[in-house]
Amino acid sequence: MMLPWRNMTVINQRRLANFKANRRGYWSLWIIAILFVLSLMAEFIANDRPLLLSYKGTLRAPVLFDYPETAFGGTFETPANYNDPFLQNAIKADGWMMLPLIPFSYETLDFNLGQPAPAPPSARHWLGTDNQGRDVLARLIYGFRISMLFALALTIVSSIIGVAAGAVQGYFGGKMDLIFQRFIEIWGGLPQLFILIIVASIIAPGFWTLLGVLLLFSWTALVSVVRAEFLRARNFDYVRAAKALGMSDVSVMARHILPNAVVATVTFLPFVLSGAVVALTSLDFLGLGMPPGSASLGELLRQGKENLQAPWLGFTGFLAIAGMLTLLVFVGEAVRDALDPRKTFA
Repeated sequence: MMLPWRNMTVINQRRLANFKANRRGYWSLWIIAILFVLSLMAEFIANDRPLLLSYKGTLRAPVLFDYPETAFGGTFETPANYNDPFLQNAIKADGWMMLPLIPFSYETLDFNLGQPAPAPPSARHWLGTDNQGRDVLARLIYGFRISMLFALALTIVSSIIGVAAGAVQGYFGGKMDLIFQRFIEIWGGLPQLFILIIVASIIAPGFWTLLGVLLLFSWTALVSVVRAEFLRARNFDYVRAAKALGMSDVSVMARHILPNAVVATVTFLPFVLSGAVVALTSLDFLGLGMPPGSASLGELLRQGKENLQAPWLGFTGFLAIAGMLTLLVFVGEAVRDALDPRKTFA
């Protein structure tokens, strides 16, 4: 069977070899990918619901399904609270429970701290609790997932819009290029923070609201790069030959010029990704980001600022953000060097 990388062109094989030769970026990609995959399974790692339980011979999966309290001998039809001592004793009397590694979700309030919140790290809460008694490690895992999903969504959508705008601008040039450039200059000069404050005062902030507002400004990051590639390549002989053969402008742009522009674009994507993480963290830190109660790295930093007597909050938030951005920057540097034809590591 032919291996996938054997079908690569010589240039792509050299790029892949150069990327692997950059050990710092290569291992950073593996680390950030593993952490992201683990965060996608956050409900199975940090949750106040059992993964599995057996009650009177019936096997149930509370982590996936809601069960009423009456299913375990309770009185009310409301969803079961598995932190309730009465319910725990009832289940253990006629069965068993298998709890996650961290028996707290990002919104679980621990009423059995035994001391005022925020509580320091302990065997019960490995990274301590915040000022509301919520487990910091659980909120860190869920906050990492939200940050990565938000950054990936913003990067992908803004890249598509930015590449399309830069391609049209660079390929046609002339008045269209001039008009687009003036529009981008005006658009980029708008005060983003003030606009976000206005939007937050009108619409309740949320994941999709923030994504839409930040998308209004983030798409301009790649326009200049793609525009320069299209301006350079539109007069090449193979492009003129394709146009002389009757190919449409869209086909020429997509098949002959865009592949060259994508190489330059991919170099910037890890840095755009890290910028999206910083944007969401900054908004959460200022209180303009995710709704109150959501797991957020920026909210964790804000709690560290507001609770200087609990240094584990500030240290956890800072180390998480710094480590995340460092890994993304290392990956970006490795991708940039791998796509640079002047550098050869392998």
